Amino acid sequence: MKKGMALDAADRRILAALERDARLSFAGLGDMAGLSKTPSWKRVQAMEKAGVITGYRAVIEPAAIGLGTSAFVHVSIEFDRHEAFEQAVAEEAAVLTCHAVVGDFDYMLHVMTSEMTDLDDFLRNRLRRLPGVRHFNTTLAMRDVKPRAYLTDAARERDGR
Repeated sequence: MKKGMALDAADRRILAALERDARLSFAGLGDMAGLSKTPSWKRVQAMEKAGVITGYRAVIEPAAIGLGTSAFVHVSIEFDRHEAFEQAVAEEAAVLTCHAVVGDFDYMLHVMTSEMTDLDDFLRNRLRRLPGVRHFNTTLAMRDVKPRAYLTDAARERDGR
């Protein structure tokens, strides 16, 4: 996000509405934000340009497309291989997210595969061969308790609104 993009209450309402349903019309967004269609559209454009809104996507149920195994993998990397690891892991389709972390490991990955044998293949034949991987620890997710959250809710809580 570019510095200097101050978000007011209407911007925050627009963001919350888009985060829940990115297919809303600008008229619908305006209704939710207390604005008309054109000011709503201009605000969305400004937030896109400023990098507040970085894209739009559909939310897909993993099981509906054959992804039934979810795991979290903590990875330790050799000291001088972080950049190469990050570039390589970005190319791995099974890795949904990769976070640099502080603690006993260097990275935490969220990995999804169709079944356990595919997860095993990923861990043994792909992850362990990525640049700099020293060791890793895998935790299998049994079920999703809170699979999705809204950033706007977390921001509102932070701001005490």
